[in-house]
Amino acid sequence: MVLFLTSSPCSNDVPQGVDLPCILNRENGFVRRLRRVFPQGGELLIIASDPESFEMNDEMTKTFYGALHHHGLFLSDIAVLDARNAEDAEALVRQSSMIILAGGHVPTESAFFESIGLRGLLEGYEGVVMGISAGTMNCAEIVYAQPELDGESVDPDYERFIPGLGLTSINVLPHYQQVKDNILDGRRLYEDITYGDSFGHPFFALVDGSYIYVENGRAEVFGEAYLILDGRLRPFCIRGGHRLIRGMC
Repeated sequence: MVLFLTSSPCSNDVPQGVDLPCILNRENGFVRRLRRVFPQGGELLIIASDPESFEMNDEMTKTFYGALHHHGLFLSDIAVLDARNAEDAEALVRQSSMIILAGGHVPTESAFFESIGLRGLLEGYEGVVMGISAGTMNCAEIVYAQPELDGESVDPDYERFIPGLGLTSINVLPHYQQVKDNILDGRRLYEDITYGDSFGHPFFALVDGSYIYVENGRAEVFGEAYLILDGRLRPFCIRGGHRLIRGMC
């Protein structure tokens, strides 16, 4: 399996005359690296984060089909897996050569993944998997479900650490440039909530356009990223740079 852990792989810098809401982000060699492993002419499966949001899921599928083709990444077929065809999950995963795990609300997506037995279905999978935002977060063995919605950070029943797909041991926090100054339930999301959860748990905060590439037991960060561990944030990698994550994959 080849694994892309992205914050967001998309760019709104769409060339004039291109009728797409977004294209892929070329920063940090992302398109070039994806092209090297992309299964040309293969089948893509997008697994939804909210299985009941049919209109959003269909629009996402259409968008990614167009964005991939814009970059010369061609598919024979594309499908979305949500509540409409959940009973076909095993067959859809088995016939796909690339899977995209959509972004959304981490616990909602996690519950859907569990309901279709996705962790087991991905055992031995040999294709390309791309996580986006929540999809990236849910790739971990143990997922840090960073509180996001009002009330979650003060809810004693909200579980911040939940079982994941087990594709990596790395915990990613996406969209760092957007949410780093967010206030949730009257507290700073990072300094007052996430930092405290990082004791003994390393988190990699990625900005959009940055990603982690995992293959053959090797994990490497490409682009701007920060390591949060034991209550402290440290720069880990710069925009345009790359750095190995040692001892984790």
